[in-house]
Amino acid sequence: MEVKIKQLQGVRFAVEARDHKTLCDQPHENGGTDQGMTPPEFLLASLGSCAAFYAAQYLRARNLADGGVEVSVRAEKLKQPARLGEFQIDVICPVPLTPEQETGMMNSVHHCLIHNTLLTSPQISIHLHAPQRVS
Repeated sequence: MEVKIKQLQGVRFAVEARDHKTLCDQPHENGGTDQGMTPPEFLLASLGSCAAFYAAQYLRARNLADGGVEVSVRAEKLKQPARLGEFQIDVICPVPLTPEQETGMMNSVHHCLIHNTLLTSPQISIHLHAPQRVS
C-alpha cells in the first residue's frame, strides 16, 4: 500500500492513492483554505470507514442488510506528546439484531485493520531525502 502527498500551496496538499485524489488542508484559523480534511480528520475517517466496512460485511454475509450502516468517530486532542486519544466509534446498524448478532457484529468491527493498527503500536521509520548541497 502506498499513498503519495504533494504540497500544492501553503498548507494544502494533494493526496493520491492508486487512481484516487483528494485534498488535505487546514481550516482558515490554521492558515489554510479549508478545501479538505485535516490530517487528524483523515485518521478518524480511516478508522470509521474501516469499522463501517466490517460492520457492513457482517450484515451482508448473514443476509441481514445490504446497506444503511453509519459510523461516527470522535477523538480528543491530548498533549505531551501532541496526539489523538480517547477514540469513540459509534456504529449505527440499520436493522434490529439479536443479542448473538450484536456480539457477532461487535467482534467483526473489532477486526478492523485500522483499529488493530492503532491498538498495536506500529513501527514508523522516517527517512529524509534532500538534494545535495552545492559547494
